[in-house]
Order: sequence, then structure tokens, then C-alpha cells
Amino acid sequence: MIETDRLILRPWREDDKAPFNDIINTPPMMEHFGGVRPRADIDALVDRLMASQERDGHTMWAVDHKADGVMAGVCGVRLSGYPDTGVSDELEIGWRIAQPYWGQGIACEAAEASVAWGWANTDRPRIAAWTNAANSRSWGLMLRLGMERREELDFDHPLYEVGDPTGRMIVYTIDRP
Repeated sequence: MIETDRLILRPWREDDKAPFNDIINTPPMMEHFGGVRPRADIDALVDRLMASQERDGHTMWAVDHKADGVMAGVCGVRLSGYPDTGVSDELEIGWRIAQPYWGQGIACEAAEASVAWGWANTDRPRIAAWTNAANSRSWGLMLRLGMERREELDFDHPLYEVGDPTGRMIVYTIDRP
């Protein structure tokens, strides 16, 4: 669907669930997401991503590495849909790139392609991203993408217990050029 020099970003398939669980559901990958989750939680995430693709025509897509054909992670844009937060109606960009690909610019390449897709295929005035403050790799990429910190949009993620620092989201945005 989206092709870069090294990556293919594409819609999810049912048979992506097991390989996605294998690469994403590890202690280093889940450090900023509350830890390793039951396989059913990862399958449910893929189900939600497939549903958003079907409903909205976009999602955080599966990312394949062209050189080896292996799934490298997830990246793309979706409507956030978190009610009662400052980001309830934002177009969210997000990514999780598997540990073997860290430090190679894969997340940046996928994110830049996703932002470009968002501008070309939606009429949204901005794109937002969020993470917890401890996830410096993620908010560092947000800065490299040209995003700016928006403290007034920070929120407590509804999927975490109130008071859990993992669920306290800091928000960055980039305006349509």
C-alpha cells in the first residue's frame, strides 16, 4: 500500500497475528506499554487495526522489511477515538518497530511515509502522537518528524489504571504544511 526504499506498509491479514505477537510482545518492546500481554490482547489489537482499516480506510498498518520479507512492526495513522481526552478526534500516528530493526531508521522511514500519506489522503489539519514521558525513543522520533509538544492535550490513557505512569500520555502534534 505504501512503499519506501526499505519498507512496505500494508493492511493487516488474519495470518499476521502470530508473527506480530512474536515480534511485539517481548519485554523490551512492551516496556512502555505495561509489559508483556496475553496473546489474546495482541490478537485483539490486530482485530482493532483491521476494523479501523475497514471503517476509515487507514490504520496503523503492518510494516514489512523488503530485504528479508519479515514483518518489522506497525506504523500508520488512525482516528484516535479515545473519548473524554484532549485527543478524542485527532488523527494519530503511531509505531512500534521490532527490536532487531532498532537504530536503523526504520521507524522514522515508516513514520515519514505515514505522515505524507495522511496529508495526501485526509483533510485533517494536524497529526498527533503520544507516548509516556519515559519513552524517550518515541518522543524523540516525534521531534525528528517536526512535531511540537502540546501539554494542553496530555491525557490519562483509558486502557491503564488511573495513576499508572505508563498511562500518562504526553502529546505532540504537527500541523498540515
